[in-house]
Amino acid sequence: MYDMKFKLFLAALSLFFLSKAAEAKVVLPSVFSNGMVLQRNTEVAIWGSSNPSKEIVLTTSWNGKTYKVMPTAGQWRVKVATPAAGGPYTVTINDGEETKLQNILIGEVWIASGQSNMEMPLKGFKDQPVSNSEETIKNAANDKIRLFLGEKVTWSNPLNEVKGQWQAASPSVVTDFSAVGYGFAKTLQEKLNVPIGIIQVAWGGTLVQAWMSAESLKPYPAVKIPEANNTALADKNVATGLFNAMINPLIGFGIKGVIWYQGEQNRHEPQNYLKMFPDMVKDWRNRWGIGNFAFYYVQIAPYISKTEKLSKAMLELQPKVPFLREAQLKAENMIPNSGMAVIMDVGAQNTIHPPDKQSVSDRLSFIALNKSYGLKNVAYQGPVYKSQRINGAQVTLKFDHAKQLKFIGDAKESSNFEVAGKNQVFYPAKAVITKDGIVVSASEVPEPVSVRYAFKAWALGDLVNEHGLPASSFRTDNWVIPM
Repeated sequence: MYDMKFKLFLAALSLFFLSKAAEAKVVLPSVFSNGMVLQRNTEVAIWGSSNPSKEIVLTTSWNGKTYKVMPTAGQWRVKVATPAAGGPYTVTINDGEETKLQNILIGEVWIASGQSNMEMPLKGFKDQPVSNSEETIKNAANDKIRLFLGEKVTWSNPLNEVKGQWQAASPSVVTDFSAVGYGFAKTLQEKLNVPIGIIQVAWGGTLVQAWMSAESLKPYPAVKIPEANNTALADKNVATGLFNAMINPLIGFGIKGVIWYQGEQNRHEPQNYLKMFPDMVKDWRNRWGIGNFAFYYVQIAPYISKTEKLSKAMLELQPKVPFLREAQLKAENMIPNSGMAVIMDVGAQNTIHPPDKQSVSDRLSFIALNKSYGLKNVAYQGPVYKSQRINGAQVTLKFDHAKQLKFIGDAKESSNFEVAGKNQVFYPAKAVITKDGIVVSASEVPEPVSVRYAFKAWALGDLVNEHGLPASSFRTDNWVIPM
């Protein structure tokens, strides 16, 4: 009997110490783990949970500095100063037990988010390849590029964790990583010669509403916000779900900026998108609390998928597609410190997922190199429509960023211009490049009022400048968007 009581006592004592040890253990979000990249030359936040009664002592190896903080209700957060690019370093966190994060690099950190064209991995989707992927994958080994692939989750209330792990770029790792995100990282790493970290949180076929917080959606009473009952949502497109599960856990992590590729799922509501998209960016920036970090995004590519040729509903949707691209074009002037990559020339007619992801990542990286890193010799802007002047039956279009305007392949003509009179009926137009801009006319329209360029669901853009960078689709009128 005595032995039994003693054994029970020992078992209880063991459980006690085990429970205390568990209480003492520091728990970190997945994004704070071995192999991570921290943003250079700034103060970055590191946070986690631990025993609420034990002081956290955090030490950074790059400067030997120690930071101390007491948890509040078991939660703690520390801001640490980061040096110029380098590594590998360690971060040691001690609350009586030591947790050591190793192989940390200091460099440039970006979040890659959006829907399927951002999610699309280098290996491609089923029956939808990525151009030149085999060669890219084969040559992908680079320890100075670190990739974090966030789990796809949608949730009814804000979470504190998005699962994933940091991995150095290698053929096996990049195969499943965003082709656009990896291409962006590769170019930055080559040009800046510093470590690059990319955090991918993207999910195909998703509305912008799902990436927005409940607070940012308050101006939109028609949008239904789910009850915050701490459960997974059945539909990835429920408003706030992706923000809660995939963005909120990252808020505060030190970043240089965001690259974004989304909009196809909102093509039925271009007017709403023009309001919601800038509101989303503003809300993310307010929550991060590090100012107007860079936000560079991709204008959706022109396309008409095979199914849309057969579907009445999709055919009715097609007239709205260029208006969504227009909303993205206008948003660039509404979002401070933003930039839009135009890909009118690399769309694919019968797929929403153009295989040329290299051009997409290149154009995003050109914007970043010029605007975020001061490499002003890197061109990033194609021709931008500025004004029109009507002279009889002719309309002269003026552009910014228009040195050496030309049509792709030095073609003499373009089939992408249309002209309409007051009746708003558009006819194919002749477009001639002159020293003053582009002169557009159509014999059917003796009194022109408006010109449109590539303003269709599918059009292969052909207007470029001296750098080979394309113009966005545009219109010179403000006629009502079709319902």
